Amino acid sequence: MQITDETIEYVGILAKLELSGEEKEQAKKDMSNMLSYVGKLNELDTEGVEPMSHAFSVHNVFREDVVTNGDDREQMLANAPEKKDGAYRVPRTFD
Repeated sequence: MQITDETIEYVGILAKLELSGEEKEQAKKDMSNMLSYVGKLNELDTEGVEPMSHAFSVHNVFREDVVTNGDDREQMLANAPEKKDGAYRVPRTFD
């Protein structure tokens, strides 16, 4: 596929780039090289190759959420300076 000056202008507008004449010529060469490479990849025989989204297999690495300690209220309140009715007693913050 031949990259035209109009294509480079359009891509420059989309990318919000102001390219000089030299930069436009370099961009044309680069885009042509990229498209030839993609064309070369299209020549590969991919028959029987399953599509994939990652190079490595993806699996859930999270563990199940298991409760390991129960609600031992007495142990939680053991070091409280003051407690009342099974809860922490704290000073008032307002009257």
